[in-house]
Amino acid sequence: MARDDDALITRLLTAPLDDVLAEARMRRDTRFGALTPARMTYSRKVFIPLTRLCADVCHYCTFATTPSRLHAPYLTEEEVLEIARAGLAAGCKEALFTLGDAPERRYAAAREWLEERGFTRTIDYVRHCAQRVLEETGLLPHINAGVLEEADWRMLRPVAASVGLMLESTSERLLDKGMCHHGSPDKVPAVRLASLAAAGRARVPTTSGVLIGIGETPRERIEGLIALRDLHEAHGHLQEVIVQNFCPKPGTKMSGAIEASEADFLRTIAAARIVLPDEVSVQAPPNLNDERLAELIDAGIDDWGGISPVTLDHVNPEAPWPEIARLEAVCARAGLPLVERLTIYPRFVEAEGWLDPAIRPAVLRLADADGLGRDSRWSPGITDRAPGTVHAPLGMRHDGPVAARLHRILDRAAGGFALGEEEIAALFATRGSAAQAVVEAADALRAEVRGDVVTYVVNRNINYTNICTHACSFCAFSKTSSKAGYRDKPYDLDLEEIAGRAREAVARGATEVCLQGGIHPRYTGETYLSILRAVKDACPDLHVHAFSPLEVSQGARTLGMPVSDYLSMLRDAGLGSLPGTAAEILCDDIREKICPDKLTTAEWLDVVGSAHRVGLPTTSTIMFGHLESPLHWARHLLALRELQLDTGGITEFVPLPLVHMEAPFYRKGQCRKGPTWREAVMMHAVARLALHGAIDSIQVSWVKLGMDGAAAVLAAGANDLGGVLMDESISRAAGASHGQLAEVSDMRAAAESVGRKLRQRTTLYGDVGVMA
Repeated sequence: MARDDDALITRLLTAPLDDVLAEARMRRDTRFGALTPARMTYSRKVFIPLTRLCADVCHYCTFATTPSRLHAPYLTEEEVLEIARAGLAAGCKEALFTLGDAPERRYAAAREWLEERGFTRTIDYVRHCAQRVLEETGLLPHINAGVLEEADWRMLRPVAASVGLMLESTSERLLDKGMCHHGSPDKVPAVRLASLAAAGRARVPTTSGVLIGIGETPRERIEGLIALRDLHEAHGHLQEVIVQNFCPKPGTKMSGAIEASEADFLRTIAAARIVLPDEVSVQAPPNLNDERLAELIDAGIDDWGGISPVTLDHVNPEAPWPEIARLEAVCARAGLPLVERLTIYPRFVEAEGWLDPAIRPAVLRLADADGLGRDSRWSPGITDRAPGTVHAPLGMRHDGPVAARLHRILDRAAGGFALGEEEIAALFATRGSAAQAVVEAADALRAEVRGDVVTYVVNRNINYTNICTHACSFCAFSKTSSKAGYRDKPYDLDLEEIAGRAREAVARGATEVCLQGGIHPRYTGETYLSILRAVKDACPDLHVHAFSPLEVSQGARTLGMPVSDYLSMLRDAGLGSLPGTAAEILCDDIREKICPDKLTTAEWLDVVGSAHRVGLPTTSTIMFGHLESPLHWARHLLALRELQLDTGGITEFVPLPLVHMEAPFYRKGQCRKGPTWREAVMMHAVARLALHGAIDSIQVSWVKLGMDGAAAVLAAGANDLGGVLMDESISRAAGASHGQLAEVSDMRAAAESVGRKLRQRTTLYGDVGVMA
């Protein structure tokens, strides 16, 4: 024991309890930085007790039993899958496999059962069942299989997102005769520490913890926490440490044992938060402490562990799980929103080398942009009704205090001051009542800047070709041959067809035609000019909103001229404005992964800035919900703000959520399922705040969110519904189900649902004199 650790133990054991608790709370509340809001997490799980046989004889355990008391030594595969399917139906994301240590070492019945099914060891059967659960339900296995060797941990990596092994205690005394671990060879502290170290070397995200009240001293409790700290510092693999209070159970040798006092329990929890590195979560089981949940929060925990809406806690069957809604209320009163996480913690999802490629697709399907659990089964483009409403854009109303530091950020944004990258990221990170405060501030700012009118434009999309030389990993629209893609055949419209569609648009009242297509290998700068001229010849008064920055760049390159000169040619030929598409994420580390042969961030900004300088306005966009993080969103918004303050040519900001269904990189298991509903709402709300004073129109895409979803976002800072479109090919090709034409009556209903009027506008936000 190092001298510093000895002094730390003395301080933690002798300092006034209130002081230790206050220190732990401060560490908890600032562990992600001064600006990032604190939160409480839990995992929605289903409990799979694969076997209740165990090689050990811990004197406090009611989970382990003998073969004679079981109908079979192990659950069958079908029994395992039946439990997992019930968990899936109840919205679980984790399948917790719990079992005794290597029962085949002790029981012939276990060995025979395994041998009949082709298995030698319990851990091999565990792996097999975990793989079946993963493949057939998509639930993420978390495996508590006792002491294992490094090779076993490595074997589990492809089928288990995380694993667990409780240290319990480093006290050798507990192995003595008459003590709780006598006769339990797997509870030798050195053996458990060696197995935990092996899990670290195997690079498996691991849960561990201490069990207090089983005969250890207060000093030994903190020594156990220090041992876990040292393990993590050596291997970086501990995602959480559980501080679990022993509860005596009838029928065990320790049924008459005295539990640790509440003061001792809370002191140990606080000590865990102080001893452990900030990135390691501290957990306490809520079902064993139902009457003191607020006290556990005050002691510094940040996680409640797994909670099951389906199965009881088979290790503590006498203690039912608390209702999640009640936990939410308790956490909200403490100013800590309750957030669902996955069994694997966010930093292990994001960091290289911790997530096995075989299980990564399953993790990404369930993850949000923070690496936490998705908030619902909703994804952009699906037919299900959006979770939010005009009265509760985030899906529900939230109670609870909001930190003063968040109010300071909101006040700065409303005052027109530029927010910093960390401040914007902090807004995106808000949950619960804090996120509600962001949404309400955004909507108040919308009312101040744009008034109580919702605008729209009557337009038609003409996507003149879906043939493209680029291989963007998110795009289901582009086709390179008749065998490519999943929905449409390759096509290339001729000029007569393009002109004809423009005439049809005008006949149906359109004031704008939006022209975009793939990067066709035969297209040159003259091609785009000829398309533009064909439309203007057919419809001289029609506003042409056309050609992405990527198309402009290609056109200029093929003609061997500067981008600004080519933009001037397009302007003189009748181009009215450019769509600010192909922006995706204006961060090159993400662009290199999703569109490596597209424009770089600097090139995109240069084309758009050049357009503004020659008198061509543009829109601006972001495509989000795939591989990027909220920090990338913040950088993207700041890049747009800086550009707009320099050139002033951006008319609006349009968040474009990824529609994942047919996206190539989703089909390969390489990205998330688009943004969650909360993320979609927050993108519009935070954009309103971060872009205030630069871009004052925030558009919501009814194609991506549905009209009901768009209406909800109108109450979260958005003021524009975009165009009626008439034809929309890109989102449809990706799998969106919201149609290709919006009726003005539907837009009117959306506007009126938030107490506002609908008004038709021009592309450049001029008034066409039509109140719908």
